Amino acid sequence: MENVDTDQIIPARFLKATTRDGFGENLFRDWRYNSDGQPKKDFVLNNPTYKGKILAAAKNFGCGSSREHAAWAIKDYGFDVVVSSFFADIFKNNALNNFLLPVTVSDEFLQKIFSAVENDPEAEIEVNVENQTITLTSTGEQEKFEINNYKKTCLLNGYDDIDYLLSIKPEIEKFETIV
Repeated sequence: MENVDTDQIIPARFLKATTRDGFGENLFRDWRYNSDGQPKKDFVLNNPTYKGKILAAAKNFGCGSSREHAAWAIKDYGFDVVVSSFFADIFKNNALNNFLLPVTVSDEFLQKIFSAVENDPEAEIEVNVENQTITLTSTGEQEKFEINNYKKTCLLNGYDDIDYLLSIKPEIEKFETIV
């Protein structure tokens, strides 16, 4: 579905916590569950056939409000990557800040992903951050994706902003002595 906003990803009524834990259980809450709390059988995340670390989403994923909780919910649910042909900028930045990789692909490649998974729910998709590629392993079809070098370094090394600064402390100290 296109234009999935952050209120659909994690409804506002679940934003009362101050830590990142526990948001995954309410990921897509209004789509996953009936009003009585029972899982909807036809919702894809309620089907154990579809499991994995990569969430394939249609165009304009993460639009709407700037709630960081949307990235928290996706990550807490167990996804490490979200693939779409377009992400809202704020969502994309929130995702990267929370070690959730937003991979932007062409509309054509996204359709190939959907087709591959529809044909085989166990289809494998490989995301290589270092090479900045996403690959449909069954066909070998591949596409490159963009990520800025700073965020790439953080993801590859598990750095938050402070860890990154500490990793370049000698360079900072050297610069300070020059200035």
